[in-house]
Amino acid sequence: MRVSYEWLGTMVDLPADPADLVKELIRTGTEVEAVERVGADLENVVVGRVVSCEPHPDSDHMHVTQVDVGDLNTDAEGNPVPLQIVCGAPNVVDAECVAVAMIGAELPGGVKIKKSKLRGVESCGMNCSQRELGIGSEHEGGIMLLPADAPVGMPIADYLGIADTVLDCEITPNRPDCLSMTGFATEVGAVLEKPVAVELPDIQREVRPASKDLVTVAIDDPELCSRYVARVVKDVKIGPSPEWLAQRVTAAGSRPINNVVDVTNYVMYLTGQPLHAFDLGKLKDRDGKRSIVVRAAREGEEIETLDGQVRQLTPDMAVITDGGETPVALAGVMGGMNSEIDDTTTEVLLESACFSPGHTSRTSRDLGLMSEASIRFERQVDAAGCAEVADIAAALFEACCGAEVCKGAVDVYPEPVTVEPITLRPSRVRQLCGADIPTDFMVACLARLGCAVVPGKPGMPIEVVPPTTRPDLTREIDLVEEVLRLWGMGYVEPSIPAARNHTGGLTEEQRREKLIGATLRESGLNETLTYNFATSGDLERLRMTDDGRGDAVAILNPLTSDQGEMRRSIVPGLLRSVAYNIDHGVPDVALYEQGRVFFGRADQAQPDEPHYVAAVYSGQWRQDGWDQRFEPFSFFDAKGAVEQLAAALKIERLRFKTANPEKYPWLQPGRAAEVLVGKERIGWCGNVHPLALADFGIDAEVVAFELDQDKLLAHAQEFRAYEDIPTLPGVEVDLALVVGEDKDYETVVQRVKSAGGKLLDDVRLFDVYRDPVRVGPGKKSMAFALTFRSPDRSLTSEEVDKTMGKLVQKVQRSLGAEVRG
Repeated sequence: MRVSYEWLGTMVDLPADPADLVKELIRTGTEVEAVERVGADLENVVVGRVVSCEPHPDSDHMHVTQVDVGDLNTDAEGNPVPLQIVCGAPNVVDAECVAVAMIGAELPGGVKIKKSKLRGVESCGMNCSQRELGIGSEHEGGIMLLPADAPVGMPIADYLGIADTVLDCEITPNRPDCLSMTGFATEVGAVLEKPVAVELPDIQREVRPASKDLVTVAIDDPELCSRYVARVVKDVKIGPSPEWLAQRVTAAGSRPINNVVDVTNYVMYLTGQPLHAFDLGKLKDRDGKRSIVVRAAREGEEIETLDGQVRQLTPDMAVITDGGETPVALAGVMGGMNSEIDDTTTEVLLESACFSPGHTSRTSRDLGLMSEASIRFERQVDAAGCAEVADIAAALFEACCGAEVCKGAVDVYPEPVTVEPITLRPSRVRQLCGADIPTDFMVACLARLGCAVVPGKPGMPIEVVPPTTRPDLTREIDLVEEVLRLWGMGYVEPSIPAARNHTGGLTEEQRREKLIGATLRESGLNETLTYNFATSGDLERLRMTDDGRGDAVAILNPLTSDQGEMRRSIVPGLLRSVAYNIDHGVPDVALYEQGRVFFGRADQAQPDEPHYVAAVYSGQWRQDGWDQRFEPFSFFDAKGAVEQLAAALKIERLRFKTANPEKYPWLQPGRAAEVLVGKERIGWCGNVHPLALADFGIDAEVVAFELDQDKLLAHAQEFRAYEDIPTLPGVEVDLALVVGEDKDYETVVQRVKSAGGKLLDDVRLFDVYRDPVRVGPGKKSMAFALTFRSPDRSLTSEEVDKTMGKLVQKVQRSLGAEVRG
């Protein structure tokens, strides 16, 4: 919402410095995104006096003018000299004072003024029309003529009084009242504790025939349109708007077009009620009357909107029709070309209506057609004010368009709006706010906001009737919020909330979630956050199977085309982050994320939303130095981080199992593992397959892991079982086993530990050797350091040899292994 400081100042007493108002608005919940100086784009545009005007020697329609701009143009001795300007406007011969854009000026629309030659004659500026200055719609009549006593050299913005400050305010969806100057003035008056006075025009004279004798209105479905007011004005004279009207429409963010369109725009900015003007003569005459019918669009119906595009309509959209037949406007969004106001218009049907917020929002979104009107209807327009706003617009048509206003209006209002009173308890306000706010302040601030307030006896509740412009005020707590924000959060003393049997703090699960993040950061990873939305087909692009991940959860109204469903894995989002970093010259990436994934189920209304944790590595820990080289990230970096997590969460029986390439096609065979706790699979880790990386635009190796955080936490323990520190020496024995290449480390170690019995304390792999001659083709030698220990005695060599002999026999039998000497 663009708020003109000058316009606002006519309604409420404002601080001299707009920054003071901005500070108060932000304090009370209205964000001000920008403060703009209107008229700043008219720099180097000044008042000039035409000294002479001669015909151009080589043109039958141009003139060579000498224009005095005072001390702004001087000769070598510093004496003022006129500017020579070639001008093609027909009315320049009658000009005394004009608006002059000097060299260096940049006019609205990006027009830069430079020294030039027109038909061989040098021109050092431009005599401007209203349209060229962006302050009006008049252009064809020629340049803008100023009174003879206009002060030469004065900036045109200061002379015309169009120098203004505009506040660009972000209005939250629950405050439709602030999308109008009157509503915003009410808000400012409440914030500054100032009275608000808005002068509204009155109709001077109404003539016959009455509007009801010229127009009929019918609403097929009150759900689409809760009120429709129609007024007729005749003898309209289309032309440029008065300067004050054009300036205010410009300050509000619209371009002046003509007096009819500008009036409807001005009234919308003034009151927040969008209006639409139909050319009455373009509607079908039915026995001396025109008929307006508001109905749902029919399937396959079309309308050409004012932007020149033909729109395909659906039954969810509301249309204004000519007698229920041809659509002449999209309700709440935009008018149609077949009823457009043009230079031949003399009779206008003025619409002031209230359309369904939901239908308007969907129509605007489905057609990709957003307008100032749709923005307001989406947030809910005040149906109770439709008739009054129509009268304001009719009065301005009378004043600005020379129109005659037909008597009365056609007002179809099936279910008038009623507002129920709200009981406000001052004691409850003080209790919830934690501040000793006086009751008198509550009464006063709510009254300034437009509420009808009936104070009770001391200590008794207050009866409050909110204005119809505030649909957000429906409960006592809404009024409490209004009182508190105007009182000021900064005046509330910090305090600890009262609670019974509650000491606060984090739950055990929350502490463990935070511990996961802290552990991964300690492991060298950086936390990131990607979208919960995903591109359709992300799993297929990654070559990840959807086994156990349910169905894709589609988004009905995605924000963008590449965010059409909820993610079923965190990894695609992390890979996009890797690609982005590499593309921007950051090759070394180590990121992790904790978040939800979404698994749809055909037999469930809501998807499953488990928590996952995932990480990606690409590059190396840091750049090589002159004295040190770093290895690239590998599978073991990811595996080590998972082991660190298990240690921090005191998870026992964590193990890794070689991943089956058919089950994990997105990982490189031989460089991937399933992560298990006991027999339960909780995730995977490994090198991402190059073909999957290529589909994400990554030409580098990436290692990743993804764990089901809920399952991970289910195995976490508060305490680890205590084990005595060994006090007796162990006996170490080396064992080299020759096994087939198909035997993985986990399988061999499990068999060794099982065969070793209670005396086997530790097994450590220290060498893997392959040689087709010495070891044999398709085989490998795995050398282990075995530690035997007893908790209560020193072992003898006989005990160790006996245990070792049994171990070798069992391992040879179960694995088909040979002992390598």
